[in-house]
Amino acid sequence: EVQLEESGGGLVQPGGSLTLSCATSGFPFATVGMSWLRQAPGQEIEWIVGSFIHGRTDYAPSVKGRFTISRDNDKKTLHLHMSSLRTDDTAVYYCATGKTSYEVSLPASRRGPGTQVTVSG
Repeated sequence: EVQLEESGGGLVQPGGSLTLSCATSGFPFATVGMSWLRQAPGQEIEWIVGSFIHGRTDYAPSVKGRFTISRDNDKKTLHLHMSSLRTDDTAVYYCATGKTSYEVSLPASRRGPGTQVTVSG
Protein backbone atom coordinates (compact mmCIF):
# COMPACT_ATOMS: atom_id res chain seq x y z
CA GLU A 1 0.00 0.00 0.00
CA VAL A 2 1.29 3.42 -0.98
CA GLN A 3 1.65 5.67 2.04
CA LEU A 4 2.88 9.24 2.38
CA GLU A 5 2.90 11.27 5.57
CA GLU A 6 4.01 14.85 5.93
CA SER A 7 5.47 16.36 9.09
CA GLY A 8 7.18 19.51 10.26
CA GLY A 9 4.45 22.06 9.85
CA GLY A 10 3.72 24.72 12.41
CA LEU A 11 3.56 28.40 13.17
CA VAL A 12 6.40 30.61 12.00
CA GLN A 13 6.94 34.34 11.80
CA PRO A 14 7.30 36.16 8.47
CA GLY A 15 10.87 35.92 7.27
CA GLY A 16 11.40 32.68 9.13
CA SER A 17 12.26 29.20 7.95
CA LEU A 18 10.72 25.76 8.25
CA THR A 19 11.56 22.32 6.89
CA LEU A 20 8.87 19.82 6.00
CA SER A 21 9.41 16.10 5.60
CA CYS A 22 7.41 13.40 3.84
CA ALA A 23 7.94 9.80 4.85
CA THR A 24 6.90 7.30 2.20
CA SER A 25 6.42 3.57 1.81
CA GLY A 26 4.84 1.07 -0.52
CA PHE A 27 6.44 2.17 -3.78
CA PRO A 28 9.96 2.42 -5.28
CA PHE A 29 10.67 5.95 -4.08
CA ALA A 30 14.06 6.24 -5.80
CA THR A 31 12.48 5.74 -9.22
CA VAL A 32 9.47 8.02 -8.77
CA GLY A 33 9.26 11.74 -9.36
CA MET A 34 7.83 13.62 -6.39
CA SER A 35 6.24 16.98 -5.73
CA TRP A 36 5.10 19.32 -3.03
CA LEU A 37 1.69 20.93 -3.33
CA ARG A 38 -0.11 23.41 -1.12
CA GLN A 39 -3.63 24.65 -0.57
CA ALA A 40 -4.28 28.00 1.01
CA PRO A 41 -7.63 28.73 2.67
CA GLY A 42 -10.29 29.23 0.05
CA GLN A 43 -7.86 28.55 -2.79
CA GLU A 44 -7.33 25.72 -5.24
CA ILE A 45 -4.48 23.33 -4.66
CA GLU A 46 -1.20 24.61 -6.10
CA TRP A 47 1.79 22.60 -7.34
CA ILE A 48 4.91 24.34 -6.07
CA VAL A 49 7.91 22.11 -6.77
CA GLY A 50 8.85 18.83 -8.42
CA SER A 51 11.81 16.52 -8.01
CA PHE A 52 12.89 14.38 -10.95
CA ILE A 53 14.67 11.12 -10.24
CA HIS A 54 17.94 12.26 -11.83
CA GLY A 55 18.31 15.42 -9.77
CA ARG A 56 16.48 18.00 -11.82
CA THR A 57 14.03 20.18 -9.91
CA ASP A 58 11.37 22.62 -11.07
CA TYR A 59 9.84 25.38 -8.96
CA ALA A 60 6.74 27.49 -9.32
CA PRO A 61 7.55 31.20 -9.57
CA SER A 62 5.80 31.80 -6.25
CA VAL A 63 8.45 29.83 -4.33
CA LYS A 64 11.52 29.86 -6.57
CA GLY A 65 14.58 31.13 -4.73
CA ARG A 66 12.96 30.65 -1.33
CA PHE A 67 12.06 26.95 -1.17
CA THR A 68 14.34 23.96 -1.77
CA ILE A 69 13.21 20.40 -2.40
CA SER A 70 15.45 17.46 -1.58
CA ARG A 71 15.11 13.74 -1.34
CA ASP A 72 16.80 10.97 0.62
CA ASN A 73 16.35 7.86 -1.47
CA ASP A 74 17.83 5.60 1.21
CA LYS A 75 15.26 6.76 3.76
CA LYS A 76 12.49 7.15 1.16
CA THR A 77 11.89 10.65 2.43
CA LEU A 78 11.17 13.93 0.66
CA HIS A 79 11.99 17.29 2.22
CA LEU A 80 11.01 20.88 1.61
CA HIS A 81 13.14 23.61 3.14
CA MET A 82 11.26 26.89 3.17
CA SER A 83 12.90 30.22 3.91
CA SER A 84 11.93 33.88 3.74
CA LEU A 85 8.41 32.78 4.53
CA ARG A 86 5.57 35.19 3.87
CA THR A 87 2.03 35.33 5.16
CA ASP A 88 0.77 34.18 1.77
CA ASP A 89 2.72 30.94 2.20
CA THR A 90 0.13 29.93 4.81
CA ALA A 91 -1.42 26.70 3.56
CA VAL A 92 -1.74 22.99 4.04
CA TYR A 93 1.30 21.41 2.39
CA TYR A 94 1.14 18.00 0.73
CA CYS A 95 3.71 15.69 -0.78
CA ALA A 96 2.59 13.71 -3.82
CA THR A 97 3.83 11.21 -6.34
CA GLY A 98 4.47 12.78 -9.72
CA LYS A 99 6.99 15.44 -10.68
CA THR A 100 4.89 17.97 -12.56
CA SER A 101 1.59 19.77 -12.11
CA TYR A 102 0.15 17.50 -14.77
CA GLU A 103 1.36 14.25 -13.22
CA VAL A 104 0.03 15.10 -9.75
CA SER A 105 -3.41 15.74 -11.26
CA LEU A 106 -3.66 12.22 -12.65
CA PRO A 107 -5.80 9.62 -10.82
CA ALA A 108 -2.71 7.48 -10.22
CA SER A 109 -1.01 10.19 -8.16
CA ARG A 110 -1.06 9.71 -4.40
CA ARG A 111 -0.64 12.33 -1.71
CA GLY A 112 -0.41 12.46 2.03
CA PRO A 113 -2.90 13.99 4.48
CA GLY A 114 -0.96 17.25 4.61
CA THR A 115 0.67 19.40 7.25
CA GLN A 116 -0.42 22.92 8.20
CA VAL A 117 2.02 25.80 7.83
CA THR A 118 0.94 29.12 9.26
CA VAL A 119 3.04 32.23 8.71
CA SER A 120 1.96 34.94 11.08
CA GLY A 121 3.55 37.35 13.40
